[in-house]
Amino acid sequence: MFTGIVEEIGEVLAVRESAEVVVLTVRGRLVTSDAAHGDSIAVNGVCLTVINPDGSDDGTFTVELVPETLKRSSLSATTTGAKVNLERAMPVNGRLGGHIVQGHVDGVAVLMSRSPADRSDELVFSLAPDLARYVVEKGSITVDGVSLTVAGVTSDTFTVALIPTTLAHTTLGIRQPGDTVNLEVDVVAKYVERLTSGYLQRTVRAAEADEEAPVK
Repeated sequence: MFTGIVEEIGEVLAVRESAEVVVLTVRGRLVTSDAAHGDSIAVNGVCLTVINPDGSDDGTFTVELVPETLKRSSLSATTTGAKVNLERAMPVNGRLGGHIVQGHVDGVAVLMSRSPADRSDELVFSLAPDLARYVVEKGSITVDGVSLTVAGVTSDTFTVALIPTTLAHTTLGIRQPGDTVNLEVDVVAKYVERLTSGYLQRTVRAAEADEEAPVK
């Protein structure tokens, strides 16, 4: 599990295809300082497994992108030299500085616009219909691995306001309109929907039955 608090901006050093997977070599000196084979590191919000922690010497690590990851996330278009947000999995005794983030990308979005202010930027992203029901004003959303608060939402967009720290220490500071980002909605909202769906369906069926029942 992650918290959406990016630890450093890394760089993709190599992209290599191997059978049906894509192998990335990424430099991140902080996240590799204690990395071991099998550890989880979030790359632009995607939970990936370290398969070759070379970082003990040069700060690099290797991960594999399987077809599901390539289909679901923007990492399918990653190129050598790309800057990426990196975060290690949170230790059990760590601080939940952002919100509960699984690193399981729900979909991608496009940056529609950004409006710079003196010390902050307002960014507007597209929002797919199948994710819109999970996004609420003042709720949490993860964009490229960054835990953010939703400042506004419409049927097909949402807005976030980025503070100076976020602009300086994540790749959202350099994203431009047209760029694609990874989205993970609040997992709590998905569980609530799943747990209440059966009850709601029974309620609807009961209401429909009452309406169709003959009046005595």
